[in-house]
Amino acid sequence: EAELTRLTLDMGSQDRRYRAVANLARVARGDEGDRISYERFVQGAILDEVLISASERLRRMSKQRYALRRATTSPDQRRAGGLQLEITDSHTGRARAVSSLSGGEGFQASLALALGLSDVVQRHAGGIRLDTVFIDEGFGSLDPEALDLALRTLEDLNQGGRLVGLISHLEEVKARIPARLEVIPGPGGSHARFRVE
Repeated sequence: EAELTRLTLDMGSQDRRYRAVANLARVARGDEGDRISYERFVQGAILDEVLISASERLRRMSKQRYALRRATTSPDQRRAGGLQLEITDSHTGRARAVSSLSGGEGFQASLALALGLSDVVQRHAGGIRLDTVFIDEGFGSLDPEALDLALRTLEDLNQGGRLVGLISHLEEVKARIPARLEVIPGPGGSHARFRVE
């Protein structure tokens, strides 16, 4: 009878430990509440760093109108949350989906995110510098003022010691680039020439 009592107590103790571990596992997987797993929570913390840096650049490119942040609620409760982005608009004082941005505004937000990610990677990489940035097109969606602000942001990067490579067909962009590799199509195929102005 003493052995049965000891086994019953031991089973109760094991059951409590199992329930605690099972509950911790459910929380870590994101099975409850906002459906944010531990992994997504950590990713969200790093994303917040990226968004701080990206928003600083986006504010400059949008004349202090836009900033990026993580959405506080998930639009679809069936999916895991915690990493959705939204844009804050100082003109309306409200946050809205990044998908509501125009093509040019979306390009500015994407550029700001890429540069913000570059900043955070450098901070966390232990002395590794990302000295080169390549941007392929996207400038055609910007109005002249937005184009000027985006190019100024890239010129600031270049002044800070980074090599900035741009791929563009726009004459306005070409005119701002003093050293460029031009690809010229011809009947026998394309050829390239390097120009410095």
